[in-house]
Amino acid sequence: MENSNVNSIEQMQVQIDELKSKIAQLESSRKDQLSIAVVSGDLDKVLAAMVISIAAAAMDTQVKLFFSFWSLSALRDPKKSPKGKDLISKMFGWMLPNGTKKLKLSNMNMVGMGPKMISYLMKKQNVMSLETMLKEAGELGIEIVVCEMSMGLMGFKKEEFIDYPHLSYAGAATFVADAGESSIQLFI
Repeated sequence: MENSNVNSIEQMQVQIDELKSKIAQLESSRKDQLSIAVVSGDLDKVLAAMVISIAAAAMDTQVKLFFSFWSLSALRDPKKSPKGKDLISKMFGWMLPNGTKKLKLSNMNMVGMGPKMISYLMKKQNVMSLETMLKEAGELGIEIVVCEMSMGLMGFKKEEFIDYPHLSYAGAATFVADAGESSIQLFI
């Protein structure tokens, strides 16, 4: 009987060691990385994504932003107008905001007065503008990935996006892979 107790304890110790090994593998599979899927083109939501990103990057966390669908408007450069678009692509371009200064608020837009009021309050309280946040994000090494599928659906071309030092183009699978490695994932 004593021999079976010893065998049972040894088997439990083997199982405990296996579980410890699996836990160690899981803990080391996540990076100190923040991945955010930014799908909203609302000013307040893009601001939230940028504030969180800059805070994380300032704490030495690697940050990857995946801009998709309506959020692509925030990355459009109003000074750029690419050639060779079809009619539907041109219509999307006309109907959607062109750049950070044209984004609307998700609530209390008030026929365009809401964004002006928020901008005024941000300036008054020494909060960086969205344009300054994008510049700061670039300096901190924050990566922005533009969703190629959304870009194609909305008729946007690479030539119309802002000049950003860490801008790339990829599909949703790239975001999923990055998010899978990240210790933090957000959807805005």
